[in-house]
This record gives sequence, C-alpha cells and structure tokens, in this order.
Amino acid sequence: MEILYEWIDATNRILWSYLLIALLLGCAVWFTLRTRFVQFRMMREMVRVLGESANTPGAGSGAHSGEKHISSFQAFAVSLASRVGTGNLAGVATAIVVGGPGAVFWMWVIALLGASSAFVESTLAQLYKRRGRDSYIGGPAYYMQQGLGLRWMGLCFAVLISVTFGFAFNSVQSNTICAAWEGAFGFDPAMMGVVLTLLTLWIIFGGIRQIARVSSVIVPVMALGYIVLALGIVLFNAGHFVGVVELIVANAFGWEQALGGGIGAALMQGIKRGLFSNEAGMGSAPNVAATAQVSHPVKQGLIQTFGVFTDTLVICTCTAFIILFSGAPADGSVGGVQLTQAALSREIGPAGSIFVAVAILLFAFSSIIGNYYYGEANVRFITANRAVLFVYRLLVGGMVMFGALATLDLAWSLADITMGLMTLCNLAAIVLLGKQAFLLLQDYTAQKHAGIRNPVYVRGRIPELQDKGECW
Repeated sequence: MEILYEWIDATNRILWSYLLIALLLGCAVWFTLRTRFVQFRMMREMVRVLGESANTPGAGSGAHSGEKHISSFQAFAVSLASRVGTGNLAGVATAIVVGGPGAVFWMWVIALLGASSAFVESTLAQLYKRRGRDSYIGGPAYYMQQGLGLRWMGLCFAVLISVTFGFAFNSVQSNTICAAWEGAFGFDPAMMGVVLTLLTLWIIFGGIRQIARVSSVIVPVMALGYIVLALGIVLFNAGHFVGVVELIVANAFGWEQALGGGIGAALMQGIKRGLFSNEAGMGSAPNVAATAQVSHPVKQGLIQTFGVFTDTLVICTCTAFIILFSGAPADGSVGGVQLTQAALSREIGPAGSIFVAVAILLFAFSSIIGNYYYGEANVRFITANRAVLFVYRLLVGGMVMFGALATLDLAWSLADITMGLMTLCNLAAIVLLGKQAFLLLQDYTAQKHAGIRNPVYVRGRIPELQDKGECW
C-alpha cells in the first residue's frame, strides 16, 4: 500500500505541474478572446434559454414523430447533478486547508475563464451528437472520432472518462457521504455503503431518462436550500464580509504567501478543486449536453456555461464563506467534509452537522448517478455489447461500496490522476475543433441581431460545416 501511495503522489506531481495548469488557463483565455467573452456578454441569453427549456420538455427542431428526447433543462440538471457534489462541500474545504483562503480566489478565476471552455465543448457535443435508442448520444469521444477522424483518440478518452467518473469520482462521492453521516449520526460506513450501492444500482438500471427525472427534481431543491442557508449566514456575518474577501485576495497575492510558496499552493489547489467541481474543459458535461433536444447547438453551450457559474461562483463560494466566517480551524486537524460540518455547527449549532450530512447525501448521490451516465455514454461508444454495459453497472456499484471503506486521501488522489489525463485529451480536441464552435456562435448571434428570437440551425447553413452533424 505504501508503494501505491508513493506512485500516486509522484504521478500527481507530474500531472498537476504548472504545465497542466498553464494549459487549462491558456485554453480558457484563448476561448474567452475568440468568443468575444461569450460567458459574460450572453449571460442574459443563458438565463432566457434555460427558462424556456424548463417549460418546454424535449423542444427543438429535428425530432422525429413519436421520439422522446431529453429536454435542455433536464440535460442541464444531469450535468449540474454531477458538478454539484463533494467538490462543493468537501473539495472547497480541502482547498482552503492545503492552499489557504487564496485558493478560493483561483477557484473563481478558473470558473470565470473556464466557462468559455465549457461553452466550446458543449456546443461541439451538440453539433456531433447522434441518435441513440432512448435519446441523442454524444460527447468528446464522438467529436474526436467524427470531427477529427481519430477513433483511437475517442477510445482513449472513453476509457479515461469511464474510469474517472464511474469509478474514481464515484468512490470520492461515496466516501464523503459516509464520512458525513458517520460524523453526524454515527452511522457505520459499511452499512451506509450498502444502502448507497443498492440505491445507485436501482436508478442506473433505469437508464438516462430515469436519471434525468431524478436529477431534475433533486438538483433544484438541494441547490436552493443550500444557497438560502449560506446567504443567511452571510447576512448574519455582514460586518465581516469585506474582511473575508480581503483575506481571500491577500492570500492569493500577498508578499508573505509569495515568500513562503503559498501562492503556488493556493493556485494549484484552487484550480484542481475548481476543475473537480465545475468540470469546465474536462470533457464530462458534453456527454449529457449532447442528449438535449434544441433548435441550435449554441443553446446548450450557453446553458452548460451557466452551469459552471452556478456551481463555482455560487455554491462553492457559499461553502468558502461558511468556513471562513466561522473561524473553524483550517490547519489540517479537521479535513474534507468534516471541516464544513464543524464550520456550520459553529454558525447554527449542532443542527449544522446534521444539515451538512443531509445536504452531502443529496449533493453527492445526485453526482453518483450523473457520473454514472458519463461512463455509460462512453461504454456505449466503445462497444454495443449490452453484457459489457451490464458488467460496468455492477462495477460502478462496487466502486460506490469501495469508496465507503477507502481512505479519503486515496480516493482524492486517484481522482486527480484520471481527471488530469482526460482533461489533457479533451483540451487537445477542443482546441483543434474550436473554430467550428466559433462559427456556430457567429451564426446564432447573427440570427439574434436579425430579430429572430429562437435561432435555428440546419446542416448546410454554414458552408464550412455543411458535412458536419448528422442530426442537423
């Protein structure tokens, strides 16, 4: 076991060197400039499209008579279910313990800039989606194969994401749920693991439409409840608000931190945990973005961009403020979700620990089923053999059980390795295909400027893309 830990630590140091961080930030800046700051200038359109999709299930052009599709809002809910999980409660706490309060600042930066990467990857996923048995299917593996003509690259990504989300990330989610419930109620992690495993298997054997239905109910309830609580704490501590913000910024750039190497730790932890939480540029959200029925690929790109803001700028910030307002010890004596529980208990009493336990159950369990779908979509890309998918579902259940019993450090370290590898693979693809997303964005904005409220895309409308996208 000691040898395994040493290998994992060495691999993480190589993967999460400044080179990978530079690639993430470099791509994010490039996409921000090339889209003319789409994540900021089209914020109002994001909200409008999301609102329309919530009231129009499966709407859009291209649907065949009798077909049932995932609505744009449902796809948003599934992707947010995966995003909003342990990264928002345990991940933020870990970032503050290891990188200091300054890590929160870099989480904001990666969200603001990385949202443009989320727009590009999800728009490409919509362009290259295909019709499946129950819904549209697509994602990075598909645009690597069809857009770049590199099936081997698609297969490589499909394997990485199936392992990352179905196995590594789900073990992290399960680990955090069990730790929270053991701390709040004294529940045996093994027994909690059995319950989680059975619930997971029951839902994932129902397919994407059942996953979408469950997510569209759980996600809004859990997110709004947590935000309301956090806003109450912020208002109660309004007098300390400016001081906490100054602490975050000072720790991100202060001379003391620079001399002690703290800025590097804050930068690395902020970007790692921010990426784990919002998944911008990682290549995960495009898998579910492709399932939505919309009239133009850009619509789902905008909606997924809004999901990055919701995850990091709202929910992660809520957790950071709760911890920093409380004065809970961030010296490593308490880590992960237990630090968030301790902070909330200081603010609202013993009920705080119970609230976090319930919140993490909803947050992380919704992530488990969302993560599973990412794996399923890519297993289907690798092979159409239903027996393989059946075995994969059982293995996912097994990893949920493994996470309940594993140590937190091991679970997080394994997730960091696989996340880094799949991110590198996806970044290479979206940089090469980015021009196609830019052309689609130009077409969408041109239609909006022409007074068309609901832009529509059909294959052949853009000469450079006339042979792209079989569903359009």
